[in-house]
Amino acid sequence: MNAALSYADEHFDTFVDQLEDLLSIPSVSTDSTYTDEVQRAAQWVAEHLRERGVHHAEVAETDGHPVVYAEHLTGNDKPTVLVYGHYDVQPPDPLDEWDTPPFDPTRRNDTLYARGACDDKGQMFMHLKALESYLESDGEPPVNLKFVIEGEEEIGSEHLAPFLRAHRDRLDADVVLISDTSMFSEDVPSITYGLRGLAYAEVTLQGPNRDLHSGVYGGAVENPANALAALIADLHDDEHRITIPGFYDNVRPLTDAERETYAELPFDEDAWADAVGVEAVRTEGGYSVLECLSARPTLDVNGIWGGYTGEGAKTVLPAKASAKISMRLVPEQTPTEIYDKLEAHLDAQVPDTMTMTFRRLHGGRPVLVDRTSPAMQAAQTAMGEVMGTEPTFVRHGGSIPIVADFKDLLGLDSVLMGFGLDTDAIHSPNEHFGLDRFRAGIQSIIRFHQHYAAA
Repeated sequence: MNAALSYADEHFDTFVDQLEDLLSIPSVSTDSTYTDEVQRAAQWVAEHLRERGVHHAEVAETDGHPVVYAEHLTGNDKPTVLVYGHYDVQPPDPLDEWDTPPFDPTRRNDTLYARGACDDKGQMFMHLKALESYLESDGEPPVNLKFVIEGEEEIGSEHLAPFLRAHRDRLDADVVLISDTSMFSEDVPSITYGLRGLAYAEVTLQGPNRDLHSGVYGGAVENPANALAALIADLHDDEHRITIPGFYDNVRPLTDAERETYAELPFDEDAWADAVGVEAVRTEGGYSVLECLSARPTLDVNGIWGGYTGEGAKTVLPAKASAKISMRLVPEQTPTEIYDKLEAHLDAQVPDTMTMTFRRLHGGRPVLVDRTSPAMQAAQTAMGEVMGTEPTFVRHGGSIPIVADFKDLLGLDSVLMGFGLDTDAIHSPNEHFGLDRFRAGIQSIIRFHQHYAAA
């Protein structure tokens, strides 16, 4: 391990140069105009692995964007780690808010700026460099390694679950290792043991058969935008609890130990509110900001539209109005259960003057990982040795649906050892990744493999 750590340190500048090459490929998965670039990124990753001496690396086609599958197997007596990551990225818009072009990687103040720098090319690439460090020093890693690096994470991983089902035997492993999450802060390293799930829906209320003149028809025809606004306003009570009947029935309550951990984390509520530009926080009654950010379910309107929204005035009564609604879920909630409850609740409230269309867009189940497992303990030890302080275990407010699929389809728990920060501006202009954390991630992964092999 020491030789691998030395190699990683000596070749770190080269690692950054290589990462910049990958970041320069605009692999935007949601926009069909970038399809060739997504394919190019997949080929780049597979070829990079082959050039490092990995036993096998291929670009596996799916009905969508391809999956890069690779493996380096050195002994049946060794545990097998399945590494997951993604090479696709979010669109860079709005371009005029970037200080430097999003696909022209730029280093400033020991920080690398580019779309995908943190989410997830930079973090995924740490795993490739950790393996290279072993291959170029010790000769072999202390574990068997398999890689599943997909190109659809930013659009819901639609074709990854079928890939897992089709290759279940090939993907046999002992644990999944993922770096696609963030630490609590730069001074408080952390490992994620819980993720919220997701249920995302689109709701449309249809009233008249066309937009109507609001002066000629207003007052006698009910307005779908007004009705939808009233339905949405009724989805929370004064305590900011969600009013859907049965919404909290299956919510696993926080334990006393979990609440104590939250209370002990250094968190400046005023500074947090100031950073996001709000005058005051609004939480579910009885719960702290941190608890509500990661361990309590939510319901939020992500977009709402209807009628005329252009410049100036147009006096119409809209024929229909729509909203996109996302709900973050916690154990033991399921997307199907919550979809059913939201649809039934809204349907019962729709005025008899209009009809409702309810579309279930995509979802994922919440996840909790056993913090006492050998893999989690190996991650805590490895990260602590590098960061200089033992990382704490935290829950994360985001969703990575594939983590539940790894458990359901392959029977594998995941270790979520990420090195991002919430301030890295992922999905936003000027996304960035601190090169000190890129280095720490590579070193932590090298150490994780050694400690897990010895567990």
